[in-house]
Amino acid sequence: MKKIHFIINFFVLAVLIGCANDDLDIDLDGIAAPTNISVLTTVTQDNTGKVTFLPKGEGASQYKISFGDGTPDSDYAGVGSTISHIYKEGVYKSKIIASGLNGKTAEIEKEVVVSFRAPENLKVVVTNDKLVSNKVTVTATADFALFYDVYFGEAGHPDPISANNGEPASYTYQAPGVYTIRVVSKSAAIKTTEHTEEVTAKLVLNPTTSAPAQPGRQAGDVISIFSSKYTDLAGTNFNPGWGQSTTFAEFDLDGDKMLNYNNLNYQGIGLADGVTIDVSEMEYIHMDIWTADLDKLAIFLISQNKPNGERKVVKDLTAKQWTSIDIPISDFTSQTGFTVTDIYQLKLDSDPTPGKNIYIDNIYFYKTASQSIGLPIDFESTSLTYAWGGFGSVDASVVANPNKTGLNVSDKVVKLDKKIGAETWGGASLNLENSFDASKGTKVKVTVWSPKAGAKILYKMELSTSPKDGNGNPTVFVQVEVPTTVANGWEVLTFDLTTEASFNSTIKYDRVILFPDFGTTGTGETYYFDDIKQSN
Repeated sequence: MKKIHFIINFFVLAVLIGCANDDLDIDLDGIAAPTNISVLTTVTQDNTGKVTFLPKGEGASQYKISFGDGTPDSDYAGVGSTISHIYKEGVYKSKIIASGLNGKTAEIEKEVVVSFRAPENLKVVVTNDKLVSNKVTVTATADFALFYDVYFGEAGHPDPISANNGEPASYTYQAPGVYTIRVVSKSAAIKTTEHTEEVTAKLVLNPTTSAPAQPGRQAGDVISIFSSKYTDLAGTNFNPGWGQSTTFAEFDLDGDKMLNYNNLNYQGIGLADGVTIDVSEMEYIHMDIWTADLDKLAIFLISQNKPNGERKVVKDLTAKQWTSIDIPISDFTSQTGFTVTDIYQLKLDSDPTPGKNIYIDNIYFYKTASQSIGLPIDFESTSLTYAWGGFGSVDASVVANPNKTGLNVSDKVVKLDKKIGAETWGGASLNLENSFDASKGTKVKVTVWSPKAGAKILYKMELSTSPKDGNGNPTVFVQVEVPTTVANGWEVLTFDLTTEASFNSTIKYDRVILFPDFGTTGTGETYYFDDIKQSN
């Protein structure tokens, strides 16, 4: 490990690392290279071609610019400094090189357009932020432009915000209202190109977080109308024309879709034509509701049998947060003469306070499971469906134990076929209906049958609701790798979760993933797994 030991005065120390200790050991190798490098490029409007770079980044202590026009790179400049360069007219590929305290570097490319023509074909797009009240984002693009200034038009804030051509500039107003913005697009020419328009800064009156995550359930325990967690009934009409004043839209919160009913008086939800559902075996109807301004909501079940009619239950709502509602089906059937064997519509009613707005997610009927999938898992249940999903050319299925000897004489196991040419990361996953509980043990034991010794078995658990990476995989997970030591026989492998820095005992991981012979391309071999359980 490379270290530097030094004694330094307080003022220099504050500049370097913001710490007032006088005697320091700093592990330079432990400092990562700079990240999130960006640069604002501006040019003077005087036909000189003078471009100024203002680089930014995380973990950077200095920057230099490779100008891309054949001239030498700039000297390094400190954080917050600008670097200027005179260009001839043209388009250049510059590089911004950021360096950290330990000399590790990171770089990005930035196209520099130097044109002595005024910007042309200026297009301006204005959007309101879904999560932050009164926040407006402007994106301006123009031919021949390098950057633009936005004057957002709020009294007492005359200075513009600058952004590279085609990149966003954001501003948060102090109060909602209508403002006049002015966008000035600039090239190296003396003449600029402008655009003005009125924008409305709005209070955020929509959810800024998703509804609570729903538990895993067996298919027979749930009838889903609208929820990404379960399989929904096909053909549901979320906005049938019943003469209501309500308006409908699907609201998308960073990929999480929900129903949005505005100016609500009443609203129907109709199942597909000719479809009725029997919910007499279900115990509850569930829905999650977010509102900024509605106190109560009446929820109706409607029978296709006209004499049977409809019945309602009224629930209180809490403003500006998700209200999770679970209404016992008995609250409907206890009302005289009502049965629930042929439900074909739902209705929502805001009476006596119409004109309000609601967002809804996770509408489904369910019953409490007699059994559910969670650790420990032994695959012996006759009522549970172990829905393993293979990926990367690995097939997964629950089968009869082909080798009832030694450590494992159980009847059922999960079989993973890693086909010829299967991906090195091929495996299979199983969603847990009862999430992981670290109080029951932070080691996981798995009984494994491998065709060879030395095969790497990777055990992974994910939080399925965590943000996704670029490949669509959850970013909150823990994984531990252990090699097999036995060929063509059963053995118990122990995966100690605490050996991984990513493990967090408070996280309710809800997915188990097994990777047979991880890191190796498939050769057509078969692996078996059983008795996945926790221990201390």
